Amino acid sequence: MSELIDNRAQRVRTLKGIIQRLHAGEAPDDVRSSLKELVCRTDYSEVMAMEQELIADGMPVEEIQSMCDLHSQVTREVLVQLAPPPLPPGHPVDTLRRENEALRDSMTRLQQAMNRVLETPDDGDASAPLLAWRQALNELQDVDKHYQRKEHLLFTCLERHGITGPSKVMWGKDDQIRELLKGLGAALRERDTAVAEWKLLAATMGAAAVSAVHEMIYKEEQILLPICLERFTADEWAEIWASSPRYGWCLVAPREGYKPVDLAPDRASAAGGVSLPTGTLTLEQLIAIFSTLPVDLTFVDASDRVAFFSEGPNRVFARSRAIIGRMVQNCHPPRSVDVVERILGDFRAGRQNVAEFWIQFMGRFVHIRYFAVRGGEGRYLGTLEVTQDAGPIRALEGERRLLEYGVPAAAGAQ
Repeated sequence: MSELIDNRAQRVRTLKGIIQRLHAGEAPDDVRSSLKELVCRTDYSEVMAMEQELIADGMPVEEIQSMCDLHSQVTREVLVQLAPPPLPPGHPVDTLRRENEALRDSMTRLQQAMNRVLETPDDGDASAPLLAWRQALNELQDVDKHYQRKEHLLFTCLERHGITGPSKVMWGKDDQIRELLKGLGAALRERDTAVAEWKLLAATMGAAAVSAVHEMIYKEEQILLPICLERFTADEWAEIWASSPRYGWCLVAPREGYKPVDLAPDRASAAGGVSLPTGTLTLEQLIAIFSTLPVDLTFVDASDRVAFFSEGPNRVFARSRAIIGRMVQNCHPPRSVDVVERILGDFRAGRQNVAEFWIQFMGRFVHIRYFAVRGGEGRYLGTLEVTQDAGPIRALEGERRLLEYGVPAAAGAQ
């Protein structure tokens, strides 16, 4: 057994050394040749361990992110392609794989449409392939639901098992794909564009988007999902399954067949009450109050771990119970972690008490505020995030002094 462990550790070290040569500027073909000679065969866990070690050694996540497509390309020939284990229909991994297959189909249609544009004479009519291109791209926009479930559910559980670095790299790549698809969509909404410009768009941004999505599918199916299947418990898969609907499905719906294990009851469902300085509430009342508030609350404790969030019917940003106990830095895409760190640092040091932002999000005007929560003698206890759809409030005019209800309760419950 010790020999097997030593062999694995040696392969990871060798793999890391070769990848470092790639980062130092060595030609990918030379790196690929060395890899074939020295490593022979490796598996998904060793590739993930290699990236984790690079981060632990101080290599910035952004640098690994910029090179990770090359990582996968040079390691493909030595990566053991394991047959996927049989899973019941509807298992979270079954759904993710079926979504990837649907994404491949959408990309095939998108690539075919772009090829037709590229074949159109500069003075010709590209309206038909452009329509097919727009339709295929519209389907691909659904990938955000797939990525959100991966980022907020799979990555959360990976962190419990001590795997953090590679998920940060993958999240950064997800964001790049989102930006590519968003930019491509904006360009395709233009109407007065010459055929030559459509061709350039297809050959550049279009080709980059197709390549990036294909690369991510490869990384998910050959590295991410196998390591998740190896590490996650039945309880964790049940938790992922229960939390998935709040993020939605990408192109296909889950099949019937998977029977998750029963999760232990939440502490919040236990009987009893909570005594506060200004009164006492039962747990049922307390839960109902948090669920009724017209704002979304998330509390991060003094150690930067998510400790609580409210569950209202119209949350602005989706939350799952899987994030409880997760480091808040890992709940944000890599590009915004610096801002999160700055806010928490300023709050902890007592330099600031409030930070606020307002953004346009999914047709809503969203007001986001962060408050430093302090106990006796100003001791920092954590940070409270308060998020609200402020659009209806901004639209108010004049006064309302007489009782007038909005949507009837019966209608609103439908």
